[in-house]
Amino acid sequence: MRCPFCAHDDSQVKDSRPAEDNAAIRRRRQCSSCGARFTTFERVQLRDVTVVKSGDRREPFERAKLEQSVSLACRKRGVTQEQIDQLVSGIQRQVETAGDNEMPSARIGEMVMDGLRQIDSVAYIRFASVYRDFSEARDFEEFASTVQEAAAGKE
Repeated sequence: MRCPFCAHDDSQVKDSRPAEDNAAIRRRRQCSSCGARFTTFERVQLRDVTVVKSGDRREPFERAKLEQSVSLACRKRGVTQEQIDQLVSGIQRQVETAGDNEMPSARIGEMVMDGLRQIDSVAYIRFASVYRDFSEARDFEEFASTVQEAAAGKE
C-alpha cells in the first residue's frame, strides 16, 4: 500500500479489525520509509458498476460519493456513523448484486430515500429536497406533509 505522506510503496500492517458491521476490514499501517501511520479500509467489490446520470452521462459508482451525500443529509441529526455505514453498505450491496453493469442514478437515489425514510424523517426530507430539486418553500411543505401523513398512518 502506497504511503499517502511520502508515496513510498511499502507499508506494514500494525493492526487489523472488522469494521462497518463486518462488511469491511480496518487496517492501521505504518510506512517503512517515513514512519507515518495511516488507516485503510478493505471492502469486497463484486463488480464494477457504472452510474447512468441524467443526460446519459456515465461515471463509475463511488461509495465515497454516496456516503458523503447521506452524511450531509444526516448532519446534526443524531444519526450515528454506524447507521450511515450500514445504509451505504446495504445500498452498495444492492447496486453490485443487481446483475447489471449499469444503474440509473435515479434508482440509487430512490434506494437512499427508502433507507433515510426509516432512519430519520428530517434527513429524508433534506435528501429529497436536493434529489427532487425543490425550488420553492411550497415544495418542502407538500413533501413534509406527505411524510407526516405516512408517519401518522404507521401509528
